[in-house]
Amino acid sequence: MDKTSLKETLRKSKHYCELRSQQNRAHVLALLNGDLVQNQETSEAGLSCRVYNNGGWGFASTSLRHQEAATNLLTKAEENANFMATIEGQKSLELPNGTFQYDRPYKGKGELSTKEQVEFLAELNNLIQKKFSDLKSVQLIVAFHELEKTIVNSLGSAAHHILPRTSFYTSFSYEKEGEVSTLMDFHGDFGRTADILTKPEDFLEALETQYKQVKDKANGIHASGGIKDCIISPEVTGVLAHEAIGHPSEADLVKAGSVAGNYIGKKVASDLVTMVDYAHSYNGKELPVPVYIDDEGTEAIDAPLIEDGVFKGFMNNRELARHFDHKPTGNARAYDYSDEPLIRMRNTIIHPGKSKIEDMISAIDDGYYFIQRSNGQADLTSEFMFGVTMGYEIKKGKLGRAIKDTTISGVAFEMLKTVDMVSDEFHVGTTGFCGKKQRMIVSHGGPSLKCKVHVGGR
Repeated sequence: MDKTSLKETLRKSKHYCELRSQQNRAHVLALLNGDLVQNQETSEAGLSCRVYNNGGWGFASTSLRHQEAATNLLTKAEENANFMATIEGQKSLELPNGTFQYDRPYKGKGELSTKEQVEFLAELNNLIQKKFSDLKSVQLIVAFHELEKTIVNSLGSAAHHILPRTSFYTSFSYEKEGEVSTLMDFHGDFGRTADILTKPEDFLEALETQYKQVKDKANGIHASGGIKDCIISPEVTGVLAHEAIGHPSEADLVKAGSVAGNYIGKKVASDLVTMVDYAHSYNGKELPVPVYIDDEGTEAIDAPLIEDGVFKGFMNNRELARHFDHKPTGNARAYDYSDEPLIRMRNTIIHPGKSKIEDMISAIDDGYYFIQRSNGQADLTSEFMFGVTMGYEIKKGKLGRAIKDTTISGVAFEMLKTVDMVSDEFHVGTTGFCGKKQRMIVSHGGPSLKCKVHVGGR
């Protein structure tokens, strides 16, 4: 449904109301040693309605997208709001005003056909097999996801926008003396497949680095456990920022008891650390997950989290902005049409510094340089644990042997106080999904950090 049709339904409501028409598309292709092992394409569409009345939120959704369905949906959402108001007994808040109009048609190259994508992967696989013939296995995965939304609310906001993302994963396995080492690398950005899957040769430099690293890892050693002087790369910095600082700084989790609620105006990191959840742009350049308007119809603005080591505030939605007496940041996002908007991150970034990575390495007598990570987890105290899949030891200011898979852990609000060098590198990536109740496309990253962190031993 278009904005005009949604507004016609909206006029029938006497309460604060949001209507959203949405279509999600996804396509995943995977080759293993040149054989096509996955080709899955999905598309889902529908309507959602959310109503606020007497302190209660009512939400409803349907897979139908026409005027009668929208009217019925509004009635159901109003009934749900009335019911929630009676059982929750919350004080009704006057939600912040503010409207925003936004339209963003897609301006990229478009999509490659399934045949073209398979041909790209096959050509790249042949290139890899010829150049790196001693690999045990090669897996190539293309994952395309696109969210198209039309949003209106009773305050006057209206928007239509498309958020496409293409992720490209390369996984190499190398065997030595019966032990198999595996290393995955991530490529991808905002855009459809034709924007990201250019020429196979464009990925060759990154693949050569990945090949060298997986061989180094196969000949590597196990890390020595304990608190160590370490450098974490932008890939690791990003997941730390997202999991261990970002989630505790979401206003709904602050209300639920996150430790970040006690830290506004307090020192939580060294003076070198500044961190922001950016809405759509940084230094005049659009980021991988550009959010100009959220699913409540709020204009998305940057949410400063840490400035020069001092904790500044939270990411919020309309209701919790009023609760905490903050300005709405436009962080309310929903993944599927059937999902209610939650406070979610967008582009969560630690700012780059002035140090050269070579100087950071030379400043460590005995420690580690962590380059690639796997999944991790953190809780509302900012305590974290992440897997590390690629790294090197540092001995007397020089890189040494590679290390096998290990973990790093700590309490982020304490660990960030140990940061004494921040690199002038800057990398932001978007791969996988954030899994807070519902999945969501996000990006995160920044520079390399020199800090102290607990390293897991063998």
